[in-house]
Amino acid sequence: MLETADTTRARRSRRPTAPAWLLVALACAGQFLVVLDMSVVNVALPSIRADLGMSASGLHWVVNAYSIAFAGFMLLGGRAGDLYGRKRMFLTGLALFTLASLAGGLAQDGRQLLLARAVQGLGAAILAPATLTIVTSAVPEGAARARAIATWTAVGAGGGAAGGLVGGALVDLMSWRWVLLINVPFGVLLLAGSLWWLTESRAGDGRRPDLPGALLVTAGLATLAYGISRTEAEGWTAPATLVPLAAGLASIGLFLAVEARTADPLMPLGLFRLRAVSAANAAMFVNGSAMFSMWFFMTLYAQNVLGYTPLEAGLALVPSSLAIVLAAKLAPRLMYTAGARTVATLGTLLAATGFAWQSTMSADGGYVTGIMLPGVLMMLGAGLASTPLASLAVSGAAPGETGLVSGLVNTSRTMGGALGLAVLSTLASARTAGRGTPEALTEGYALAFRTGTGVLLAGAVLILTWLPRRTSAP
Repeated sequence: MLETADTTRARRSRRPTAPAWLLVALACAGQFLVVLDMSVVNVALPSIRADLGMSASGLHWVVNAYSIAFAGFMLLGGRAGDLYGRKRMFLTGLALFTLASLAGGLAQDGRQLLLARAVQGLGAAILAPATLTIVTSAVPEGAARARAIATWTAVGAGGGAAGGLVGGALVDLMSWRWVLLINVPFGVLLLAGSLWWLTESRAGDGRRPDLPGALLVTAGLATLAYGISRTEAEGWTAPATLVPLAAGLASIGLFLAVEARTADPLMPLGLFRLRAVSAANAAMFVNGSAMFSMWFFMTLYAQNVLGYTPLEAGLALVPSSLAIVLAAKLAPRLMYTAGARTVATLGTLLAATGFAWQSTMSADGGYVTGIMLPGVLMMLGAGLASTPLASLAVSGAAPGETGLVSGLVNTSRTMGGALGLAVLSTLASARTAGRGTPEALTEGYALAFRTGTGVLLAGAVLILTWLPRRTSAP
């Protein structure tokens, strides 16, 4: 046994030290896959429904099964990386994500696909926190680390932006299954490279992961979303609606009780006593509940109403995708001159303007005024609002809690998006009332965008009245 351990140590000592840029590249590749799969399936939804016979009201679960599991377990994934090793969690999350992608691509019915998407989200929640930690560990503090984090952020934004185009090309040239199967060869290659080049690191602070908290908040969100989706067929007062809604609220209430009592909470409630943290997370939740649904409804409108192919729908959203990347890069510069709160407010109002414009859609709309320009406004606003909100939240926390607060901001945005998509898709389906004509579908999608406009206006008021005024840059 001693010889085996010595041999292992000798082998590791002969292994060349990976350059920092390679470690950053590996981490960014993992982040790209995670963010890509939040958006890549949108353009494939009509094909998935036709092939697997899924209902219109249940179709949003292809998106939400991933996002709810991702949001619910993300903080747990970050804590597990601190305790058990960032490399180990990176590899575990990536392996789970890759296997679930394979299972989803081979799914024979809707239930198999939804289960695979939920496991994908769990893998992403384990993988994503480790990617940023690997980046910060690989590069010394200072300008170089700032550039590395900027690269990581840009790659993440690029993954979300590329989803529509990549998904459209895969669906048109092969089939919807390849929006999931494409992850398998890339995941295997990334696993091999990471297994060889990444080195292990951990915090070793003796704290334990809060598994009960993660299970309760994920179950609560999923049950709430399911209850909301039942309102279309059953109404708000039917037992089939009220029971899951009550169960979801009870789970979230129990989660808050557990977090208040446990020694190592997943979400330390004391952080929300800080005005900047609580206000920024609330704004992220509200804004995310509207903005997250934009890609879902735009791709359905382009294909189901205007008759675009999946590839054409992906290409149609390229200007919107570029807009959010541009705005994310522009936001820090504007924050120096106008202040973070002002930029967040303007971004939210700009997004609301795009939503209001999109709500005037028609069944025979043109591309420029019916998709491109309102889409660009929506995503410019999303990019401008997200960066200052995250900056304000982190600026209100103690230095040792900035990583946790960053995770809270991302969790709030994703949770809001999951519940918002459930509500808006239910409203849209109820408006169409089973009618599948382009005119009826347009009415439903327009209602979703009108509702989103109101939500974003409420978000702008929340930012103006609750967020503290700060003019410092991130």
